[in-house]
Amino acid sequence: MNSRRGRIAALVLASAGVAAILAGHWMAAFWVRTEAEQGVVQRIFYVHVPAAWTTFLAVAIVALASGAYLWLEDERADAAAAAAAEGSLIFGAVMLITGPLWGRIAWGTYWTWEPRLTLTLILWFTYLGYFLVRGSVADPRRGKRFAAVVAVVGSLNIPLIHVSVQMFRSLHPGPVVIKPEGPTLPSDMLATLLTFLAGFTMLFMGLFILRYAVERLHGRAPPVGNAETGGALT
Repeated sequence: MNSRRGRIAALVLASAGVAAILAGHWMAAFWVRTEAEQGVVQRIFYVHVPAAWTTFLAVAIVALASGAYLWLEDERADAAAAAAAEGSLIFGAVMLITGPLWGRIAWGTYWTWEPRLTLTLILWFTYLGYFLVRGSVADPRRGKRFAAVVAVVGSLNIPLIHVSVQMFRSLHPGPVVIKPEGPTLPSDMLATLLTFLAGFTMLFMGLFILRYAVERLHGRAPPVGNAETGGALT
């Protein structure tokens, strides 16, 4: 796939994601039933959970690409890691904003230092640190390697986040979809959740492909003022 076709595919994928998210909002507003205990505020669930899933997907890609960069020192792997890391911050921010909004009604407070929330906040700051480390070292190669180590180590937080509800006393609700006996959501709630999940995933993948293409172009571009550009600009 050449770069032009890749950009077109990414735009189509991102557009399909936006369309699915809009359809999900219509389903959440006009179609799906209202949850009996929490009422209308429970509808934040349909954005919060897909944002969390997309964040974890992005973190997994960052970790895998960073591991490949540490092993092979392939610039394509580093570009993929950087592109996915941006997605982890964006969708992680959506997750961290919608969670407290939901918690304010469900728990009576925007934030409590319970295990899952605390570990998730640490995860987000870890990938913010990923970019800070990349830019804090004079040697770009060393900065990329240090950032790759941060990404790989930071990804180990994901299993802890997943099991924190079962391992520790937590206010956070347990899983209702990924369970040994299968999802326990009513069919209309599950359909709405899956629509949002598909939309968030497609939107992330489309943006990821576009950012990867930009990172590759930036990596191949000669520095301003070198021999190929005819000297320093004046």
